[in-house]
Amino acid sequence: MTAGPNSEVPGERSIPAPATVLGQVPTGTSLRRELAAAARSRGCESSVNDEIGRIRDEIVAIETEPVNLAAARRRVAEATGEEERLKERVAALRGDVRARRAVEAETDEALGDLESAAAELSSAQTERIAAEQALERTRERAARARDERERRLELRDRLRNRRREARRELARETYPAFRDALTAVPGAEPAQAGPDPSEYDGPEIAASLAAVRTADLDTPVTLGVEAARWLAERRSRSPERVLDATLARPDTAPEVAPDR
Repeated sequence: MTAGPNSEVPGERSIPAPATVLGQVPTGTSLRRELAAAARSRGCESSVNDEIGRIRDEIVAIETEPVNLAAARRRVAEATGEEERLKERVAALRGDVRARRAVEAETDEALGDLESAAAELSSAQTERIAAEQALERTRERAARARDERERRLELRDRLRNRRREARRELARETYPAFRDALTAVPGAEPAQAGPDPSEYDGPEIAASLAAVRTADLDTPVTLGVEAARWLAERRSRSPERVLDATLARPDTAPEVAPDR
C-alpha cells in the first residue's frame, strides 16, 4: 500500500492541511505555501504527487537497528585478556610440573592444576574466537546501518525537493485565481502580482487575504489584529465578504490550553 504524500515520516514534517496554513491571517508563511495550500483545498494535486508518496514509502520501509560496536569490541578485549592470563598460568604450571619431575617430587596436584588451567584456556580461546566473529558480524551490521542511514538521507533530500516542486506547481496553477482575488482585497494592486508567484511585489497582508479568498476552506478563519486593522483603515466591506469565508468568533474559536 502506497503512503499518501501527507502521511507521517519519522523526522519529517508532514504537509499541513490547508486550514492549518490559511486558517489565520496573517498566515506567517510564504506566498508560495499559501497558494499551494489554497490549491490543495480546491482538490488540486501536483504531477509529482505519486512520486512523493513512493519516496515516503521507501523512507518508512527503511529500518535500522541500533548497533553497539563498543560492546562487541569490549567483549573481544576481555576475552583476549582472559586468554593471555590463562596462557601465562598454563605456562607457569607446566614449568612447575617439569621442576617437580626433575627432582622426582609428587606431581599429581600440579598435573591436576595444569589440566584444569588448560581446560579454562581452551574455553577462553573458544570465547575469544566467538567474540571476534561476533565483532565482525556487528561491523557488517554497522556498515549496513550506515548505508541505510545514508540512503534515508538521500531520500529525504529527494522528498524535500519534490515537495518544493509540488508547491511551485500548485502555486502557479492557482495563481490566476489569486490575481483575480486581489481585485476584491482593499489595498491590493493586481498589477503588482506579475505573471508568477515569485514576482509578486505587493503587501504581504493583502496576499494572505487574497490567498484565503482563493481557497475553499470548510473551517472558520481567524482574523488577526494586523489584518483587521488593514481592512478597517481602508474602510472595506465586511471581512467575511473580502475573504469569502466564515470568520471565527469568540464563541466558535478553538480553546487554547493554558501554559503549565
